[in-house]
Amino acid sequence: MDKPYSGDVKFRLDADVAHPAPSTLARGQWSSKIEFLLAVAGQIIGLGNVWRFPYLCYKNGGGVFFIPYIVFLFTCGIPMFFMEISLGQYTKQGSITCWRKICPLFEGIGYGTQVVVLYSSIYYVIILAWAFLYLFFSFNSELAWGSCRNSWNTETCVEFDRTANYVNWTVPANATSPVREFWERRVLNITGSIHEFGQIRWELALCLLLSWVICYFCVWKGVKSTGKVVYFTATFPYLMLAVLLVRGLTLPGAIDGIKFYLYPDPSRLSDPQVWMDAGTQIFYSYAICIGCLTALGSYNKYNNDCYKDCFYLCLLNSGTSFVAGFAIFSVLGFMAYEQHTDISKVAESGPGLAFIAYPRAVTMMPFPQIWAIFFFIMIILLGLDSEFVGLEAMATAISDTNPSFFHVGHRRKLLLLAISVISFFIGLSMVTDGGLYIFQLFDYYACSGMTLLLFATLQSVCVGWVYGADRFYDNVEDMIGYKPLPVIKHCLKYVTPVICMGTFVFSLIKYTPLKFNNTIEYPWWGYALGWWFTLSSTLMIPLWMLYNLYRTPGTLRQRVSTLCTPAEDLPLSKPEKKALELIDLTSYPDGIMS
Repeated sequence: MDKPYSGDVKFRLDADVAHPAPSTLARGQWSSKIEFLLAVAGQIIGLGNVWRFPYLCYKNGGGVFFIPYIVFLFTCGIPMFFMEISLGQYTKQGSITCWRKICPLFEGIGYGTQVVVLYSSIYYVIILAWAFLYLFFSFNSELAWGSCRNSWNTETCVEFDRTANYVNWTVPANATSPVREFWERRVLNITGSIHEFGQIRWELALCLLLSWVICYFCVWKGVKSTGKVVYFTATFPYLMLAVLLVRGLTLPGAIDGIKFYLYPDPSRLSDPQVWMDAGTQIFYSYAICIGCLTALGSYNKYNNDCYKDCFYLCLLNSGTSFVAGFAIFSVLGFMAYEQHTDISKVAESGPGLAFIAYPRAVTMMPFPQIWAIFFFIMIILLGLDSEFVGLEAMATAISDTNPSFFHVGHRRKLLLLAISVISFFIGLSMVTDGGLYIFQLFDYYACSGMTLLLFATLQSVCVGWVYGADRFYDNVEDMIGYKPLPVIKHCLKYVTPVICMGTFVFSLIKYTPLKFNNTIEYPWWGYALGWWFTLSSTLMIPLWMLYNLYRTPGTLRQRVSTLCTPAEDLPLSKPEKKALELIDLTSYPDGIMS
């Protein structure tokens, strides 16, 4: 039988030590529970559901992707999601100071996650810039991606839906659709070589600037502004997704796309990349291991029932991903039907899937300009709240390290401005003619795969074994008034770290360098840059361990013991409160006698 927690409880129950409730006056707090739910929903329900999840299904052979996805959801996703939100609510701290208070030895987890969320924010906003450009083109009298009568179109461009009797028509081998040519030749204008970056595309640069300006003003007043914005940004996309889903299911050939989406190919389960992508999608879509959930939870009231909240949010998130897949694959089935080809050949695996399949669906609707405007507003809102919540998490993590400095005057606003400006200038490298090459480096190395799996392993080990899963459950019980099901505790101690580490090692063995569109290899400096993205976050953990061990006095054993002891000012759990009451009762008669 496991001990509730180690012997350092006696140190924390010193009657002379004050245990004040966490102060929320300087940091702020959600005005209502719905603001918290919408903010978390806005963060986790975004382009990861509408763009990344169908893209990974398509990449990994369709419905077989659901098997590892569900395994990772119940063994890693839900336990880690609940753990991060509840730790934030318990400590009232951002991701850096949260881990410093829980277990100073693992403080580097907080710094590493903030490096990841910084990289994620820099490249994620590029998708918003693409969507803004599509939105502005949607106001034309004729959709630019709906015809081949444009300056950027080639001789091989074919308007399949306007070709008479295309069912019995022989499609040229090198035929391309206008929607694909608009994406590749007008929006991106991709260079022929990774060594050629070309010039900055000023239309995209201005859209990028607009995205950052909107993100900044969504969070510049902290949770006061964030909590109000999410009422719109987190709810409106569902209306448009429902409309596009209905339209997609009524297109000819949609049933073939749905079959490709749902019918698994069991042979793909032996491919480690399928499991790697499933684990990555869970962490990516649920915003796990990037510190955002900890920051959002830290603005909750101490007695908020975060346990039920997490289950509702997880159900909503995965359900949205599942439904969005129908909308994507119904359109892919229609496009394959048009071109008389296999669904796997309709669109390449890449970030352009949502900018090829969805715009194609819009052109099939009556009054396509109206639907295009609504659709890209939906895409922008889906990405926008994920982006500005990540920005809020970074500001929270940094300001909590020195609240007496950042919570004075306009310093927090200036911090947000500095992050936004620096990120904007770095992002300019991804709006050049060769910007997509850099974009895929960010996506492959900085914010996916092995980094998140390693963070998940270390976080579960820290809470499950060093801090103590029983202690963690006692803290949760003190907050919500009852103990959650023990299955999450056992997952955090045994299942989650084993599965995450096993997948990490398996993927490390089977690692293959990134190739652009699975064909073009990157030069040496490309892979060096990619590994810099990976190592600059993961190495934060051992480096901070060594630094904290160095500056802590005592023998090595004493240093480790000190660094594994939680902070004294954390709220007491119920067992600790009872033990403190017993101490007071035993010492009270002595006070009377004296």
